[in-house]
Amino acid sequence: MSESAISGHDGPYPAPIVVRDMFVKPDWIDYNKHMNVGYYGVAFDLALEKMVGDYLGIGEDYVRTAGAGPYMIQSHIQFLRELLEGDKFYFHFRLVDHDHKRLHYFGQMYAEKDDVLCATQEGMIINVSQETGRSSNYPDWAQKRLAQMLEDHRGLPTAPQLGAKLGIRK
Repeated sequence: MSESAISGHDGPYPAPIVVRDMFVKPDWIDYNKHMNVGYYGVAFDLALEKMVGDYLGIGEDYVRTAGAGPYMIQSHIQFLRELLEGDKFYFHFRLVDHDHKRLHYFGQMYAEKDDVLCATQEGMIINVSQETGRSSNYPDWAQKRLAQMLEDHRGLPTAPQLGAKLGIRK
């Protein structure tokens, strides 16, 4: 595994990480004439790649050179407002926690036209060796970056959706 990063940077990191320039594509529209729920996951994934790749350096370049990479192991999306064809939107991401091989993040999707929160995603990612198919530790440089991002995001306010339970309220 590579001992040095080939992308991303060592921080400090924006709090939150902002990913812009996204829009609802025509093929993302369902028979209800709004963005299909499955494409919210696609949009979060595309934006999340910016955070893990452009900032932390553990995205596509890391996979190609290190033979390991991020696998989503848990995700919870809350849908708060619909998006329509052509609507522009953007994301805020924060690192919630991490250890030697996992990271816990929280993302928020906002409508560009009025800055209203449309969806949230809370997720857990684990580093997986492509050789063994099993979890593996991030290299030291990546663990240092995760620690720096966590510190940089520590002061962000906690969103009410973070850690929300799924269930019918009684």
